[in-house]
Amino acid sequence: MLSISPKSQNMRRTKEEAEQTRNAILEAAVDVFTEKGVARATLEQIAKAANVTRGAVYWHFKNKADIFMALHDELHRPFIQDLVDGLENTGDDPLQSLKSFCIELVTRIEDDLYLRRVLSLFLLKCDYTGNLQVCQERTFDARQEKSEALSKFFEKAQSKGTLSADLDPKTMTLALSCFMRGIAMEYLENPDSFSLREEAPKLFSIFFRKWN
Repeated sequence: MLSISPKSQNMRRTKEEAEQTRNAILEAAVDVFTEKGVARATLEQIAKAANVTRGAVYWHFKNKADIFMALHDELHRPFIQDLVDGLENTGDDPLQSLKSFCIELVTRIEDDLYLRRVLSLFLLKCDYTGNLQVCQERTFDARQEKSEALSKFFEKAQSKGTLSADLDPKTMTLALSCFMRGIAMEYLENPDSFSLREEAPKLFSIFFRKWN
């Protein structure tokens, strides 16, 4: 039987502790950014909220903008990857697959408190001023990637004959993006006014009416 050396155990423990510290900093940053505003928040405030030293913050992140971009990637990367993976498994009805994906994604906002807080920060609290302007470029790039992935669903639906060839996939992508953003913002601003779990299937059934 192979045994794990004490050195290997210590390295794994150190890596896990570093990951826990990084996550704690990101969670604290969401709190501080939300309370103080991104432009006015400081690394000292984030370190205090995370119960770590300022040096620990600098070990993981170069500056406040770096923390902000890490939160941005944490929000957007899984979404884009899920879209790409979903495109490969659409079967004969890409629109139904996309509809199911949208329902699951929007419902997740209600179920996942941390996701809701991060999304609220980006949609309702962020002003992209000062050195955060560079983050706006990252946001633009992520939107482009998302749009390209969504557009491929509509293109595939046209090739399957489930979407009218008269409709422009780019226009459909823009319409869906605006629709989803509107649902998210309405919920984030008034979370007690309706349940996404109950309303999302109805809303997307309206959007995904047959377009053939």
